Amino acid sequence: MTSSPTTLANPEVKNCPEEVLGSLAPRYVWWLLEGSNEDRTDRTLAQIMNLGTYQDIRAIEAVFSNKELIAVMARAQPGWFSDRSWEFWRGRLSTSADDAIPAKPPRRSFDAEMLRARI
Repeated sequence: MTSSPTTLANPEVKNCPEEVLGSLAPRYVWWLLEGSNEDRTDRTLAQIMNLGTYQDIRAIEAVFSNKELIAVMARAQPGWFSDRSWEFWRGRLSTSADDAIPAKPPRRSFDAEMLRARI
């Protein structure tokens, strides 16, 4: 009797996105997430994509399509991705992207004149 390597390596293989996020979220999101279910899913996935171990990255890739992960990047808010993680995912997802992923993650910008006017 033989078993697949995946089963031997990880007997608790998760088959659906909700199970994967449910098992990984407590390690990556330790604060209360607000917003719609889609907003919370995006934030959780972005956090795993930004900070995740290679094993955790493979777990989300097993249940989320490249198109879904690209959509998370497209909806990312400033501060969700480091430059390093952003570049990693751009390279990893670039072969399947119809839409170009921007070269840099979203960043906050400040208008110095507007800030001076408030002082």
